Amino acid sequence: MSAPNPPNPPQRGARAIRGPQSALTDFLASHNISANQIRQDANARRAAALASVQAAEDDSNAPSPAAEPEPAAPPRRKETKAQEAKRKKEEEKAIAKIKASKQFQKRRRQYNSDDEVTDEDEAARAFFQESMAPLPGQMENCEICEKRFSVTAYSRAGPDGGLLCPKCSRDMDKEEGAAKKKRKTQAGRQRRQLQSNLLDGIYPGAKDLMTLCIETLAKNVDMADSFGDLPPALVDRLSGILCKKRLMNSSILDLFLRPEYDSVTIYDGSKLSSDDYIRIFQIVPKIKHLRLRNAVQFKNKVMDHLLGTTVELESLSLYGANLIDDERWNTYLTEKGSHLKALKVYWTDGHFGNEQLEVLAKTCPDLERLKVAHNQKVTDPGISHIANLPNLKYLSLEITNARERTTSGPYVEVINSIGGGLRTLSLSNISQLNDSVLKAIHEQCKDLSKLRLADNEVFTDQAFADLFTGWRNPPLTYLDLHKCRHIDAAEPRENPESIGLGSLGFQALMAHSGEALRHLNVHSCRHISREAFESIFTADKTYPELQTIDLSFCQQVNDFVAGSIFRSCPNLKTLKVFGNFGVKDVRVPKGKILIGVPNALGMQIEGTEDGDGRTI
Repeated sequence: MSAPNPPNPPQRGARAIRGPQSALTDFLASHNISANQIRQDANARRAAALASVQAAEDDSNAPSPAAEPEPAAPPRRKETKAQEAKRKKEEEKAIAKIKASKQFQKRRRQYNSDDEVTDEDEAARAFFQESMAPLPGQMENCEICEKRFSVTAYSRAGPDGGLLCPKCSRDMDKEEGAAKKKRKTQAGRQRRQLQSNLLDGIYPGAKDLMTLCIETLAKNVDMADSFGDLPPALVDRLSGILCKKRLMNSSILDLFLRPEYDSVTIYDGSKLSSDDYIRIFQIVPKIKHLRLRNAVQFKNKVMDHLLGTTVELESLSLYGANLIDDERWNTYLTEKGSHLKALKVYWTDGHFGNEQLEVLAKTCPDLERLKVAHNQKVTDPGISHIANLPNLKYLSLEITNARERTTSGPYVEVINSIGGGLRTLSLSNISQLNDSVLKAIHEQCKDLSKLRLADNEVFTDQAFADLFTGWRNPPLTYLDLHKCRHIDAAEPRENPESIGLGSLGFQALMAHSGEALRHLNVHSCRHISREAFESIFTADKTYPELQTIDLSFCQQVNDFVAGSIFRSCPNLKTLKVFGNFGVKDVRVPKGKILIGVPNALGMQIEGTEDGDGRTI
C-alpha cells in the first residue's frame, strides 16, 4: 500500500494574517524572517551580558564565609558559528529593508528626537521591537489591569498601543457605545428642539440675551428661592417653558405665588393637587386673573374654597376642569359672576352647558370675552342665551356634541344681536352652518379684526364672495377659513355647486383685507384655482403686512405660486405648503421659512438667497 502524498510545502512569500499584527511584521514574514526569533535572540544576548556584568562584580568582592552561594544561571544554548553568521546576515538584511520602507521614514523623526537613539540602525531596531505584537495563542499582560491573558485574533488594542483582556475590552466597548449613543441622542434632541421652536414661532438664528437668561433659569429652577423683581411678562414666559417640560409641581408653584401678584398663569397643572390650587387663593389674595390648563384637580373642593374667600376674579380660564359639577358653576356665577369680564371654559366634557349659559347671561352683565369649546352639553338653546350679553366683544365657540349638531338659527340670532360690537368672532367645528351665517356677518359686523370660520361643508364660494364684497368692516388682520371645502366620498374632485372657499371668495377677501392681513389660513381649501393664485400674487401687487400664510393641501400651489408669494409679501416669515406636491424647487429668499416641502430636505427650509436669487 503506497504511502500518502505529503502535504505541499508552503511557498516562499505566502503568509496568513491571524491576528492584530503590524505592517512591519507582515513585511518580515513575507521574507521568511522570524520577528519572534529575532526578539528572543536579542533578549538572550541582553541576559547574557547582564549575567557577565554581575559575575564580574561578584569576583571583585570576596564573599563572606556565611554567605550562601547563589544558584547558577541556567545554561543558555550556544549557537554555532554558521548559525550565528546566518542570523546576523538575516538581521542585517531585515534592518536594511526596514530602513528603506516608507513607514520607517515617517516614524524616524520621533526616534531622532530621543537623545538615546541617534543611530539609524538602532532606530530601525527600536522601530522593529515597538511594532512587534503578540501572535494569537501567546500570553500577554493587559494594558489596563495588567493581568495575563491568552491573545486571540479578536484581542482589542488599548489606548496606549497594548492589548486588552476580554473583560477590559467589554468595558471599553460599553464606554464607547454609551458615548456614541449619547452623541446620537443629543443630535436627535437638537433636531426635535429645532422643529419645536419652529412650531412655537421661534425661528432659527441667534437668541437674544433675555431668552438665554430665561432658559438658563428654567434649567436651574430647583436652585431658585424666588424670581425677585422679574416683570410679569418674563414670569409668564418662564411658566410656559417649565410647563412645556412638565416640570410644574407643588414646590415650583410656590415660586409663581407672590402676595403682590394680581395674575397667575399655569400652562400645565397636571401634577398639581387640589390643595395646590387652594394655596393660590391663600397666598395671592389680590388675584384678579387666573388661567389654568390641564387643571384636572381643580374640582368642587377648590370651587367651594374660592366661594368662601374674598377673591373677586375678573378673568377666569379653565382648561380640562371637568370635575366641577353644574351646581357649583351656578353658585359661582351667581355669587361672583358680577365681577367677571372674561370667561373661558373648555374641555369640561359633561359639565357647563345650556343652564350655565343662561345663568351667565343674567349674572355677568359686564362680560366682554367668552370662550366655550368642547363642552358636550351646549346645544342650540344655550347658544341663543349668548345673544343676551350686550357688552360682549370677543366670542369664540367650538361646540362638539355628537348627539345633536347645532344649526344656523342660534348663530344668526347671536350675530344679529351683538355682532355690531364684536371685534373677534371665532366659530369652529361648524360643519352644518349655511350661508345665512355669512350674510348676517356681512350685515351686522362692522368692527371685526379677527375672523375664524373653520371646518364647514356647506358654505358656498359665492357666499364668501358676497361677504367680502362691499363689506363695511375695516380690513381684517387675522383670517382663518381652513377646511371650508366640499366633501364627497364618491366624487371628491367634482364640486358642481361650488361648495367651500373657492377662487371667487379668495379673490374677494384679498381685495378687501389683503393690505392689512397679517395671518392668513386657507388650509385644505382645495377649490382655489392656480389662475386665482397667480392673479392675486402678481408682480404689481404687494401685501406688506402678511407674516404667515398656510396654503397646505391647496392642490394648485406650485413653485411659481410660492415664488410669487415671496415676491408679493416682503415681510412674510412663514409659508406652509404641506401636501402640495407641485412645490419642489422654489427659491426661498433669505430670512424666510418654507415649511412642508415634500422632499428629502425635510419639512423646514430656511432661505439663503437674496431677492435676485443670488446665494448669500
